[in-house]
Amino acid sequence: MAQTFLEVPPELAQIQSRLTEGLARVEQRFDEQLASDLLPVERLCGHIERYRGKMLRPSLVMLTGMACGSPEISDRHVTIAAVCEMIHMATLVHDDILDEAENRRRGRTVNHLYGNEAAVILGDYLIASAYHLCTTIESLDAARLIGEVSMTLCGGELLQLHFRDDYSLDRRTYFEILDRKTAALIGVACHLGARLAGADEATQAALETFGRRLGVAFQVQDDLIDLLGTEAAAGKSVGKDLEKGKLTLPVLLHLEGLAPEQRGRFLGRLTSAGAVADEDDLQASREDARETAATLREEMLKSGAVRAARDHANQLVAEARQSLRGLAPSPAREMLDLMARAVVEREF
Repeated sequence: MAQTFLEVPPELAQIQSRLTEGLARVEQRFDEQLASDLLPVERLCGHIERYRGKMLRPSLVMLTGMACGSPEISDRHVTIAAVCEMIHMATLVHDDILDEAENRRRGRTVNHLYGNEAAVILGDYLIASAYHLCTTIESLDAARLIGEVSMTLCGGELLQLHFRDDYSLDRRTYFEILDRKTAALIGVACHLGARLAGADEATQAALETFGRRLGVAFQVQDDLIDLLGTEAAAGKSVGKDLEKGKLTLPVLLHLEGLAPEQRGRFLGRLTSAGAVADEDDLQASREDARETAATLREEMLKSGAVRAARDHANQLVAEARQSLRGLAPSPAREMLDLMARAVVEREF
């Protein structure tokens, strides 16, 4: 069963129980759709279970539906929730190939265990399965939105690849990448949850805005957790972005405040932290990268860049919560509001 980063107060226990039951139905729909009579395909799809995390997108599909007046979690909501999760899983499988990742959620990645070729086709299989499942609800609008967001996700990935190792990346482009790669699918999950519940167009648009703001804030908070967090609190490896020389929001905000010469020196150290060492000197190189990353982190704390990034995440969450004001009061709306606040309250 999926885990959640929410601590739900007693007054929302009933809606949490309904959501938990709905997620169980989503998992069943997901597994049924991916079932194959080919053993190698079954084995790979079974491995996807290890990728399952908090199931944020399915949760949002169902909660926005209930917040828009759907008395129960409908079968159509369950289907679209599974579709969104399949597309998300496909992006994770493909991202692991691009990042040459060996681990995800404390388990081995598909590409590490079975090779890049199998991982590429598995990601494609997930996307094809999502489209096939989407057609079962007989909604051209849903199919159109799922198709559009899939193109948006791929466009965001291509944009990120274009700027890989390009230290001229600016804040505007950084947010464009986040909006396309992360926030767009979360926004569509909210949009479709509202649409399938019969909400008007204004409400659908407001809830898509809620999802997109939430998605960007979630990623910014992830940047901060990686920069400042501990592995025990975060539940995953931290400190990797600086060690890889990755440009995140705190880094970009820090660079904006530096004079040209200072910027050059900072980028030089960031580049050296992310450099690949010779195999014979790998351990020493990793230690040097960690020391350099620690120094850069202290500079960003002193400059106020970290605080500014945190403020930006809080502002995004405030805007997301504002988008909920047009909904009638309900436990589902309260749960959506709680999810938004929890994004920036996750422990470091």
